[in-house]
Amino acid sequence: MGQTSHSASYSNEPKGLFNRFLATVEYLGNLLPHPITLFALFALGIVIISGIADWVGLSAIDPRPEGARGRDPDGVIEVVSLLSAEGLQKIVTGLVTNFTGFAPLGTVLVALLGVSVAEHSGLLSAAMRGMVVGASNRLVTFMIVLAAILSNTASELGYVVLIPLAAMIFHSLGRHPLAGLAAAFAGVSGGYSANLLLGTIDPLLAGITTPAAQMIDPSYEVGPEANWYFMMISVFLIAALGTWVTEKIVEPRLGKYHENDAGPDLPPNNIEQLSVTEKRGLKSAGLALLVVCALLALTIVPDEGILRHPTTGEVAGSPFLKGIVVFIFVSFAVPGFVYGRVVGTVKNDKDVINAMSKSMSSMGMYIVLVFFAAQFVAFFKWTNLGTIMAINGAELLHALHLTGPEVFVLFIFMCAVVNLSLGSSSAQWAVTAPIFVPMLMLIGYAPETIQAAYRIGDSVTNLITPMMSYFGLILAVATKYKKDMGIGTLVAMMLPYSMIFLVGWVTLFYVWVFGFGLPVGPNSPIYYTP
Repeated sequence: MGQTSHSASYSNEPKGLFNRFLATVEYLGNLLPHPITLFALFALGIVIISGIADWVGLSAIDPRPEGARGRDPDGVIEVVSLLSAEGLQKIVTGLVTNFTGFAPLGTVLVALLGVSVAEHSGLLSAAMRGMVVGASNRLVTFMIVLAAILSNTASELGYVVLIPLAAMIFHSLGRHPLAGLAAAFAGVSGGYSANLLLGTIDPLLAGITTPAAQMIDPSYEVGPEANWYFMMISVFLIAALGTWVTEKIVEPRLGKYHENDAGPDLPPNNIEQLSVTEKRGLKSAGLALLVVCALLALTIVPDEGILRHPTTGEVAGSPFLKGIVVFIFVSFAVPGFVYGRVVGTVKNDKDVINAMSKSMSSMGMYIVLVFFAAQFVAFFKWTNLGTIMAINGAELLHALHLTGPEVFVLFIFMCAVVNLSLGSSSAQWAVTAPIFVPMLMLIGYAPETIQAAYRIGDSVTNLITPMMSYFGLILAVATKYKKDMGIGTLVAMMLPYSMIFLVGWVTLFYVWVFGFGLPVGPNSPIYYTP
């Protein structure tokens, strides 16, 4: 119901094969169930598949040497059925701990506590306004995409603050507000992994990659900084591509904006310049951030820094990097508090507590999503299906002679497709890492390189999957400007970004890693040698 109006949501929509393809994507997207429902179905599916796989005797020979941690004496890995009495007992007793022990849950919530202070004090909004409002009309699209990419340092904040702001900015400039929304959405979500600084996603992924790598090499460690170099250079690629797609494809396709298309709560189309007080608050917050960074530097820069690795004295594997979420928390909370004190939005500790409480109250949907995602991930791990698939997959790659760099094209494309149905970056990697990290290590590639390739596939289809946890929020913002906006319509609008980002980012990966032989991060090898 309502599909006809959704598929006709663009004004002056041109005809042609590509637009018919987008219309098909739009129609199919509008048929998808809720992401939480999909996770529940996936978990149920793993239970059923494990029973069938156990019944047919699916197994694999463990490639780890005898005596390795977790290796059975007979060297055979067998499927564990969750359709058995023992499987049911494991499900019942593990339901709560699956949820509370799911790594992304605590990491995101702790980081968000600090981000919430900066957000509710007005610091982040003022900083983003100062960055994009002052730009010329020619540069505003680029600045919005760039600001959206950089907002990933603040975890999910770009979805909440910058995307609505970008729509308002385009509206105030007489441009189509959905083009501004699309540009910001492309930067925040399509360029999710790219950043100049380490964010919450880096320790999350490293924490999942390490145990997957240890299936092959029990001593292997992957640090949060593993992909830093490649992610930094990716910022400029995604900003340039996002600008080009917005101005050459999406905005012309949207056509002229008509106010009568808007919903009843159309946001104002005037963006206020920064006031004198806000500018003073930003300067004070910047000074506070410099002080925080200086104090942190004292713990990690000197050779005797107390947060260096206690044994090796190196930064790699140090408490500083392992606790990076704590420093993200502090780096947002302190400047946010200082800004709030200067502009008057934070007067005492109660205001700080209220800011944190409001952010936590808005995470209800995310917490429910994590509950079902955590069950799916745990069920998949218990069954040994991932390990068996990794071993058999590596053998297949050898048999097909797909052991060269071209294997990453298939891997990235597979990650992009899986991301359509499993929108959480950490949840998807928790599922795919135990399969593909050991599989690709067995044919000679380092976990750091594998993780960098995964981040491309995971990012580029965030834009077109309703499984992404903030997709509903983006749709809600869009309906303020286009009252009949549907899921499929939003997917069709973002699809050009996804396609261009995929081609451009894969090209950069191959040129960077295999063309120039550059590492994806500090002390990150390209190849793995046992």
